[in-house]
Amino acid sequence: MRGTVLHGAGDVRLAEFPDPAVRLPTDAVVRVVASCVCGSDLWGYRGISPVAEPKRMGHEFVGVVEEVGAEVTTVRPGDFVIAPFAVSDGTCVHCRNGIHTSCERGGYWGGQARVGHDIDGGQAEYVVSPFADGTLVATPEVPDDALVPSLLTLSDVMGTGHHAAVAAGVSPGDKVVVVGDGAVGLCAVLAAARLGAERVVAMSRHADRQALARTFGATDIVATRGDEGVAEVRDLLGGGADAVLECVGTKESMDQALHTVRPGGRLGYVGVPAGGPEFPVRHLFSNNISVRGGVAPVRAYLPELLAAVLAGEINPGPVFDAEYALASVADAYTDMDNRKVIKPLLRP
Repeated sequence: MRGTVLHGAGDVRLAEFPDPAVRLPTDAVVRVVASCVCGSDLWGYRGISPVAEPKRMGHEFVGVVEEVGAEVTTVRPGDFVIAPFAVSDGTCVHCRNGIHTSCERGGYWGGQARVGHDIDGGQAEYVVSPFADGTLVATPEVPDDALVPSLLTLSDVMGTGHHAAVAAGVSPGDKVVVVGDGAVGLCAVLAAARLGAERVVAMSRHADRQALARTFGATDIVATRGDEGVAEVRDLLGGGADAVLECVGTKESMDQALHTVRPGGRLGYVGVPAGGPEFPVRHLFSNNISVRGGVAPVRAYLPELLAAVLAGEINPGPVFDAEYALASVADAYTDMDNRKVIKPLLRP
């Protein structure tokens, strides 16, 4: 089978790996139907987070179960499944508390489980899923192919955008600002609208992303940044946002978010940290700003969001604005890095 490997900055290649097989009784072998490239994948691709050795890539995928271990009970061969970006056993104290990303035994696709064994990357033809019962979520039936992009977003970006909105306490009637117009930010717009926000301001400077943000429920677009952007938002919303969703992870984006929220407002942050963002405690204290967020426990949100997709309540699939064969994965990375596409979908 073939899988994607990052060798260093700007160097992504396909490699051959042994055919997948159940290794432990809790494993499942999944044939990948679709995967994708994430913005966080670009930190290694750009050399911002250097890799010491070749690394398996991909933490978002959906597929069909081919084989299961003897102890797997919740999925079976033939099931279409969604794989959250973190592997979790579903039974440890953190999983029971809904924070599957801190599972005592799990880990992340393309990395290593906390119990010691390697975990496959999702940008591949097949994946062996550890802890299949705790990790994989099956759909009621094999979906129509047109629904695959929306289901794929549930492995990460839709769940992460939803986490930003939940962390910020978005509720009906709120005025919300979303900082970041990548796939997560756009899904945060959709999540805020779904939770009943009255105004949703998308901070975006790109026409294609602005258009999609409006489709997802943005009522306003602000293209300016820095002090000018803060002033424009405050004027637009009459003093600032009730809730700001930070979906980038840089120092500049965090500063934008912190100064856009009104006194007494809430900040939900989900951007993968890069560039040294910090919280100015004095500013938070003086303005009574509440801050929550972090890595999204997507597995906990999956049942709710899956039901919303299947009911036609949300359609986050359009964040995938280009499709590539797995053989062209290097082109997908290049195009996303150059902002030619919002988020590339990969088909093995």
